[in-house]
Amino acid sequence: MGVKTMLPSYELGFYALAVTCAVVYSGSGIFEASRDSVNRKAFRDGIKPGWHYFGRKMDVADFEWVMWFTSFRNVIIFALSGHVLFGKICSMTVPQHRAVVYMLYGVFAVLGSMGLVYLMIILSHCLVLYSVALAKQKWLCYVAGLCCLASFKVEPFSSWQSGFVTGAFDLQDVLFYGGSSFTIMRCMSFALESSERKEGIYSIFDLLKYNFYLPFFFFGPVMTFDQFHAQVSTRELRRKDDEMRNIRVHAFFHVGAIIAVDIFFHFFYILTLPSDLKFMNRLSDWSLAGLAYSNLVYDWVKAAVMFGVINTIARLDHLDPPQPPKCITMLYVFAETHFDRGINDWLCKYVYDHIGENHDNIMKELVATIATFAVTTLWLGPCEIIYIWSVFNCFGLNFELWVQKFFQLEPFAKLEAKMSPAMSRRIRAVFGAANFWAIVLYNILALNSLEFALLVTKRLLLTGFPVSTLSIWFVTYCGVQLIKERERILAIKEETCDKAKVE
Repeated sequence: MGVKTMLPSYELGFYALAVTCAVVYSGSGIFEASRDSVNRKAFRDGIKPGWHYFGRKMDVADFEWVMWFTSFRNVIIFALSGHVLFGKICSMTVPQHRAVVYMLYGVFAVLGSMGLVYLMIILSHCLVLYSVALAKQKWLCYVAGLCCLASFKVEPFSSWQSGFVTGAFDLQDVLFYGGSSFTIMRCMSFALESSERKEGIYSIFDLLKYNFYLPFFFFGPVMTFDQFHAQVSTRELRRKDDEMRNIRVHAFFHVGAIIAVDIFFHFFYILTLPSDLKFMNRLSDWSLAGLAYSNLVYDWVKAAVMFGVINTIARLDHLDPPQPPKCITMLYVFAETHFDRGINDWLCKYVYDHIGENHDNIMKELVATIATFAVTTLWLGPCEIIYIWSVFNCFGLNFELWVQKFFQLEPFAKLEAKMSPAMSRRIRAVFGAANFWAIVLYNILALNSLEFALLVTKRLLLTGFPVSTLSIWFVTYCGVQLIKERERILAIKEETCDKAKVE
């Protein structure tokens, strides 16, 4: 049934009340667990002194978050501030050469932070993939690109290349593998776009301008070459109405998110708690479910902050970068589940949509998802937990299509046609609630640990059945209905805007 199906306001109000009460109840359990476990020996490495005047310690189990706001904070501010300054001067004086200025600044920033040897390694991979692009053979671009990516992700080639970079500092490994991996994805995009170009090939200078745009270099997101080249080649730089206002609003939003996460980590130890499974067994089923869900929400916030800051810089440079990921709270479909929209766009364009086409054929969809998760596994770094994560998410994506095809069969289709649109929406939300928890359980495998994922699964489906299982499913159903209501409102607004443009 259509997405614009409306439910009674009193029903939606009940759903909102149920979700609010469940979140408060689950959150109170996590808060009590955090308070009671603060002095446990098992948590000493994950919890450090924080706000002494509140008597609270801070959860510092996330290496990335701590790195950004301690050892990497000054580097980020200095490097990006310099980029914005040079970019602004260039856009005001010689806008037609701004891509060159971005490239030169990026090259010198990489050289100053990582050294000449690292820069030579990156340039050698760029040269290899540019040479492959000259052949204008897509299959060759895929093979060469994936081999280059494997050289940074698979031993002993990974250690061999990193061994050339002399010296050592806290961020060397992070910057080495981050910059290298994103470079290969960008070079593959360049090679594949060059293969599709009917006349000639893009120059290696275009590749270097694309790859060494500093805000995207070390941490992404990946913007496909065709989009970057078209946007950065524009000579007439004009702001849309209220664009600067929107940029400032997004900047303040990200500062607020950083402060909110810092406050949250002083009262809820959602990252450190799952490390002690014995302590986890003492928690209620609701607290465990809330803990698993909180881990996914936090990872989304982290991705939104990182890409949001970078995207703000890119928008100041008159670019339209990939948007931050869709909040996990708003998801109940595997096809929309991703934490890096740039990589997701890259995979969809060059692998998933290329093989799966309209995603209506079961066999093509199976091949497309297997290929997509094979590349994703290589991108994340092959290991046991990534293999398990990939298999489960690949299955989830295909299972959605299998269920959809099954219920499109004649008896079910006729039965749904006889229902009211509101009843159809309610039944679909029941399945959406089950899918929501499949997404949560499959993804905490990679975000937390296999042991924690198994513990949550066991408690929710086995030992907690039927009371906890059905009650949590019902609350999730209420949440899915609220998501569907938001989608309905957005669809109506979009249709209204489209009609206004036509008129």
